[in-house]
Amino acid sequence: MTPESPGEPGPAPGLSPDDLLAVLPRLTRLSSAFNKGRLVDRAARAAGPSLDRPAVGVLVSLLAAGEPLRIGEIADRMQVVGPHVTRQVQILEKRRLVRRIADPLDRRASLIEPTEAGSEAAQRYVTTLLGWFAEVLADWPRQDRDDLLRLLARFADDVTARLALPEEEEGEGA
Repeated sequence: MTPESPGEPGPAPGLSPDDLLAVLPRLTRLSSAFNKGRLVDRAARAAGPSLDRPAVGVLVSLLAAGEPLRIGEIADRMQVVGPHVTRQVQILEKRRLVRRIADPLDRRASLIEPTEAGSEAAQRYVTTLLGWFAEVLADWPRQDRDDLLRLLARFADDVTARLALPEEEEGEGA
């Protein structure tokens, strides 16, 4: 491994560059397995005919929230821009999978909620994904599954928070 360039952050204390380098091929393999296995595409097909990933993303965001959301809140949860969600909501409205309702806190705004059909489609998607992961983890000891879930949640939260920082702040905390 080559030494870092001046001014670039190095590994966290206690982590060698070789330790970190060993993780990269595994992350790449995992990403490739999800993409080549078309797991998300299969789950989207289970959700309903002609639902693509972005549309399912909106429905799953609403399902996970458990309450109607504004377009901006959906966009934040999906980590995309508002106009992208607006287009998806319009498509889902035409298909009667979501509907707009008045925001009781601001009459100028509307909230998006899934229809019964939209909730069912999101639930089919989630059930397909969770079923697949349950099969993969079925032979793991309980403690290993608990550790994976705890550490994966922490890792995802930390990566997401780090990526949300402006570029100039990223190097300051490292």
